[in-house]
Amino acid sequence: LVGEELLPVLKEKAAKKKAAGTTVTMQPQSEFADPKYVEIGKQAFDALSKGDIDRWLSYFSDNAVFQWNNLDSLVGKAAIDQFWRIRRAEVIDTLIFSGQIFLPIKVNKPQAGEQPGTWLLTWSVVDATYANKNKMVQFMHIDYHFDANDKIDRLLQFLDSEPINKALASK
Repeated sequence: LVGEELLPVLKEKAAKKKAAGTTVTMQPQSEFADPKYVEIGKQAFDALSKGDIDRWLSYFSDNAVFQWNNLDSLVGKAAIDQFWRIRRAEVIDTLIFSGQIFLPIKVNKPQAGEQPGTWLLTWSVVDATYANKNKMVQFMHIDYHFDANDKIDRLLQFLDSEPINKALASK
C-alpha cells in the first residue's frame, strides 16, 4: 500500500489500539531539526569563504565523505583537507556565498536510501574568482549530514561543473 491507500489502514489500526487503551504515537517520516545546525552551516560556509581550512575542517568527522553530484568523492577528513587546502590556496582567490537558504531536517524514516538522522539542506549563490582572474557565479545546493557528535560525516554538493571548467580555462 502507498500514499492515500495507506492512510485509512493506519487510521483504522490506530483507532483499534486507542479503543484497547493502547497509546499510539506515529513518528513522522521527517521533521525540522534543531536550528543549531543552521549556525554550524553558516560557520562552515564562513570558514571556507575566508580560506580558513583548519576551522572549516573542525566541523567534519574524521571519516567524513565529501561527494559531488557527478559521484566523485573524497573519503576521510585527510583527503578533504588535502583537496580543499590546495584548492583554496592555489586555485580559488575569492569565494563568496550569498542568498543562502538553510533547512535543518531530521530524517526518521528514509524514503530513498538517504541516511536517517540530521541533515542541513542549503542553497547558495556562489561567486568565485580563480587564480587566473576568471570568475564563475552559479547557484549550488549542498546537503550536510551530521553524526551523533554534531560533526559533518557526509557532504553532498550539487553544482554545474561547466561554468567552473570554463572559468578555469586560460584566457
